[in-house]
Amino acid sequence: MARILVVGCGFAGAVYARTLAEHGFDVHCIDQRPHIAGNAYDYVDENGVRVHKYGPHLFHTNNEKVFRWMTRFGAFVDYKHKVACRIEGGKLVPFPINRDTISQFFDAPLSDEASLEAFMARQRRDIAEPANAAEMLESKVGTTLTDTFFRRYTKKMWDMDLEDIHASVVQRVSVRFDRQDLYFPNDAIQVLPRDGYTALFGNILDHDRIRIELGVAFDKRMEKDYVFCFNSMAIDEYYDHAYGDLPYRSIRFHTEHRNTSDCDHWPVVNYTDMSPFTRETRWHNLPGHHVTPGPKVTVTVEEPCDYRDNNLERYYPVRTNDNKYGPLYERYAERAAADGGRLKFIGRCGTYQYLDMHQVINQSLSGVQKWLQTQKAA
Repeated sequence: MARILVVGCGFAGAVYARTLAEHGFDVHCIDQRPHIAGNAYDYVDENGVRVHKYGPHLFHTNNEKVFRWMTRFGAFVDYKHKVACRIEGGKLVPFPINRDTISQFFDAPLSDEASLEAFMARQRRDIAEPANAAEMLESKVGTTLTDTFFRRYTKKMWDMDLEDIHASVVQRVSVRFDRQDLYFPNDAIQVLPRDGYTALFGNILDHDRIRIELGVAFDKRMEKDYVFCFNSMAIDEYYDHAYGDLPYRSIRFHTEHRNTSDCDHWPVVNYTDMSPFTRETRWHNLPGHHVTPGPKVTVTVEEPCDYRDNNLERYYPVRTNDNKYGPLYERYAERAAADGGRLKFIGRCGTYQYLDMHQVINQSLSGVQKWLQTQKAA
């Protein structure tokens, strides 16, 4: 049977590898990191706490097909995510913004939806056609809440002002007039893998036709030994940055060990201050993550940065209001299409898209099926 090379053992690579193996292909899956699971990799640390090495991965979707595929490889536990924002004075308020957030922030007794609506009507700016993210947010929540909950956080996260970000990015931001405090209130499926993501990936990649090599960097000379390559590396890196660099934001992760008694119930706290940090995750507050309870727990604090300042660790493709980098990506994509025949770029870095886990899985399931159809037709 034909041999296939899959570059990357994250979600995109794992979906392609498993599906191809189940269709009789011999798959060689490599990753330059020393572990499987890509950015979803997790482990149990010295405090008996399960930590996601590259930041919290919280599975949420309305796509039942994707979730059914996932459940083939592991058990899941329900988890509905909640987030707090730490505002000036150290007070923690719910986020996204709801009635309690506004009432606590302004110290205003907003007891019902009608009083909140009247209050917010005085806060909002009347902007019929918002030109950027700043104007979109101010038309929804006003200047004060925009500056507090979004402006500084955005600057830290993306190194861009709200005025430089497209209005569509924040179009879904809304003020809730009730006390709903879920971070993903519209997703019917919200879960975490019971035994962690690394174990889940181990099951996905556990197939007689899949061979895994870790700590192995991709080299173009490898391609000659395979009939096809599915590659999740950064597309501009593959082409030696011939047309220029596609920018990414990255994260430096700072680990802290705290007394269990010093942490409240919030699993994630966003920072709205002027510090370089954006959020902290208290892992033990996630279900199944306090594996061996003890006196200490683990907290991860995130500091965004340019990927070039963090060992080229690419996490978030940068998208600007003027789509500055869209044409650059298209040049690389057109070159890849012209090269045709034996190579396809997959995943977040390969397609230069900001994708959630369920979107990567769905895109990969669809992509591999389309490729299999071309093989049948050939």
